Amino acid sequence: MDKTGQEGERIAKVLARAGIASRREAERLIEAGRVTVNGRRIASPALNVGPADRIAVDGAAVAAPDRPRLWLYHKPAGLVTTARDEKGRETVFDKLPEDMPRVMPVGRLDLNSEGLLLLTNDGAIKRRLELPSTGWLRKYRVRVKGTPEDATLAPLRTGLVIAGETFRPMEVTLDRQQGANAWLTVGLREGRNREIRRTMEAVGLVVNRLIRISYGPFQLGDLKPGEIEELRGRVLRDQLGLAAPEGEATAKPKPTRRKLRNRPAEAPEPRPARKPPRGTGPGPASPPRGARRGKAPPG
Repeated sequence: MDKTGQEGERIAKVLARAGIASRREAERLIEAGRVTVNGRRIASPALNVGPADRIAVDGAAVAAPDRPRLWLYHKPAGLVTTARDEKGRETVFDKLPEDMPRVMPVGRLDLNSEGLLLLTNDGAIKRRLELPSTGWLRKYRVRVKGTPEDATLAPLRTGLVIAGETFRPMEVTLDRQQGANAWLTVGLREGRNREIRRTMEAVGLVVNRLIRISYGPFQLGDLKPGEIEELRGRVLRDQLGLAAPEGEATAKPKPTRRKLRNRPAEAPEPRPARKPPRGTGPGPASPPRGARRGKAPPG
């Protein structure tokens, strides 16, 4: 921080970029008196800091922020998308590789949902991807019990009001009937809590499987349940308009793909459609490098 206190970045933003917490959580840490700058405890987030400042949380020094990073993770059903669960259930963080840095989920998938979950070490990227105003389209493969017709799905396409809560129109297509179940592809831009399950119930359909296959231009592809893959820095910059860090012009890091820790072998899971979703909001229509293409769920 300079003498005027006006240069540099706000302390909460620096903590978020360092992967300590989201900006809002960082503000709570500061207000609780758990953050020091240059050995002095601070009580307000209205403080700018610079590269020379020494920041600590609970007495532990905060390292310089890592470059912004983003991972594609195939979340299996049965894991909670929180760092801790009050009911003692396993979380996605219990299963990530031990050498993973501290990451934050972009949005959530509920306990029984599966598929693509984005993880990032950067609070600004998390906020940017989650804001409804950015218009990122999320696509899902949804299996429902019943034999829906086009008229059944029409209210979903025009928007619903359930218990006073308004749900925006969805993109819904009927892919095929499979015995007593039907497979749908659903696209939405907000992703409220249990939005697909609640709206399907409102039109008389019960969801018995839900798989997210894309989030904006980022694709689940052929990632198997429990696998995680980091996007190349160039892909991330191209999709989000980030500046390249100094000295990275010649670096060509390869994406890594790893499996969950301590997870037993499972039966094959259905895969998303071979053709990647198009019209995914601000990003380009074609999928970026670093994402793979997969196959449709088996019939």
